[in-house]
Amino acid sequence: MVAKKMFPNFIWDMAFKSKTLYLTFDDGPTPEITNWILDVLDQYNAKATFFCIGKNIANHHGVFKNILDKGHMVGNHTFDHVKGWRTSTKNYVKNITQTQKIIDSNFVKNSSDSNLFRPPYGQIRPIQGKALNALGFKVVMWNVLSFDWDKEVPKEQCLKNVVSNASEGSIIVFHDSLKAEKNMKFALPKVLEHFTNKGYSFRSILSTSIPE
Repeated sequence: MVAKKMFPNFIWDMAFKSKTLYLTFDDGPTPEITNWILDVLDQYNAKATFFCIGKNIANHHGVFKNILDKGHMVGNHTFDHVKGWRTSTKNYVKNITQTQKIIDSNFVKNSSDSNLFRPPYGQIRPIQGKALNALGFKVVMWNVLSFDWDKEVPKEQCLKNVVSNASEGSIIVFHDSLKAEKNMKFALPKVLEHFTNKGYSFRSILSTSIPE
């Protein structure tokens, strides 16, 4: 993967030799969606990581608190879903640190575990990545995309995208957004059932468990 070679300091998967998968959800919290996801995850005793948009945290603080109360991890997804390729490094970092203040004010676990960041659209320039690393952020990408947000992708294909490509240590991307609702609600329970039956567990991404 070209992008992986360009950004070797980013996290693309969790290289642990165990039957563990890492579900991640971008763009929330969204009351109509996130709480539904939390209930489904509970059914499988699964933990996940939610990359949250700052303004959504501010607008839906109760849902954000619910994510933490249920033992899941959270990460930074900028304040208003900005595109790194179209934003200066200064403004990009400012947008992210604005969100981080909101996250840190609510975070009650090990503070070093709240420094996860995922760039919206996967758009980030090397200089932006270096600036974030210098501030202590760990940039989490993925190696399995569900494409749940794409209305041109049938819900069955969304499921297949995950089941056919996920393996030990995979970081899987879903979205807790209205745009992704149809595909995600179809695929997520089936992904959980499929891999649970194969002996997999689902864990949150902990910053302290990521090798330096």
